[in-house]
Amino acid sequence: MALSRPAPPMSLVLLALALVAALAALLNFVRAPDSKAAWMIALAAGEFGHWLVLFPAGLAVLAWFVAAGGWRGATLGLCALSAAGLLRPAFSASRREPGFSWLRLYWHAPVPKVPVQTEVYARPAGEELKLDLYLPPFSALGRPGLVVIHGGGWDSGDNQQLSEWNQRWAARGWLVAAINYRLAPGHPWPAPREDALAAITWLKANAGKLGLDPHRLVVLGRSAGGQIATAVAYGAHDPDIRGVIALYSPHDMPFAWSVSREDDALNSIKLMRQYLGGPPDTPERRALYHSASGQLLAEKTSPPALLLHGHPDTLVWYRHSRRLAARLRERGVPVTHRELPWATHAFDYNPDGPGGQVADAAITEFLAGVIPK
Repeated sequence: MALSRPAPPMSLVLLALALVAALAALLNFVRAPDSKAAWMIALAAGEFGHWLVLFPAGLAVLAWFVAAGGWRGATLGLCALSAAGLLRPAFSASRREPGFSWLRLYWHAPVPKVPVQTEVYARPAGEELKLDLYLPPFSALGRPGLVVIHGGGWDSGDNQQLSEWNQRWAARGWLVAAINYRLAPGHPWPAPREDALAAITWLKANAGKLGLDPHRLVVLGRSAGGQIATAVAYGAHDPDIRGVIALYSPHDMPFAWSVSREDDALNSIKLMRQYLGGPPDTPERRALYHSASGQLLAEKTSPPALLLHGHPDTLVWYRHSRRLAARLRERGVPVTHRELPWATHAFDYNPDGPGGQVADAAITEFLAGVIPK
């Protein structure tokens, strides 16, 4: 039956649904359109595609039995394309990560829940700043510390972001401190830097009762938190910071301003203005931008870095991490840079998905390298 003939209603519905699935799966190959909705669809297709593939599989079964002639063939073809696209991240991750587990995509042992306690670490202008401590399930002295800085465009988010990761690292022996910091526009840069440094100072001051080795610290940040993490790690010149991890983050703020637009998914011009006061067109703001740029602060004595980024990231261009990696190599700073060809922003949202497994393996290896047992 030719597709030009009128389609039975069910055949048309199935074909339309298969087309929707194929368009969503296509986002595992190309950069999503510049909108938050498209980014969220891309994230779901990338990190939950191994589950979503059941949808085109079901459509294919229905089409086989109820669609007519050429409409059936077209629907089955779109379903096959959808399945290939939705499974692309898992296949790509399995080739890149020797420890990748297909079983883990669908089932994993429950993550042990560790004790969590909330502490006030600073009171700037009377405002209480808190951090959550994720305590390893066994008593130990001299355990290393992981300081986690959340993302959110510098004007939103809190330390509950992706907290399951904190549970996992603590269960492996790390004392995890997930910090809150003051947010723009009420508290622009350098307030977040001051808060992160205050948190590190508090951890060191309380190291004895926490069982923390104050000389073995790593700073980790996601998105906006990664900018804070690298600026702090490279600007503080603190030998106790042994490494820095940044996921899908900007690191050269003059460059970030140059590629920001009002019409992108985040209105990044607005975010930059409320965070840094405007463009870097005055001596004062140029100095402010420099102090917020880990890439410009890095020296040959700076701590090693792990940079993770998705190539088709819609919200933060992959070139931010690529440029920092190149600058660190120029300065002789050890750096591991991993670029995921399918992954969009927040690809570690699902810790057991393709991006989550790659991130887990890379972070585990990096931590073991900078702070060996």
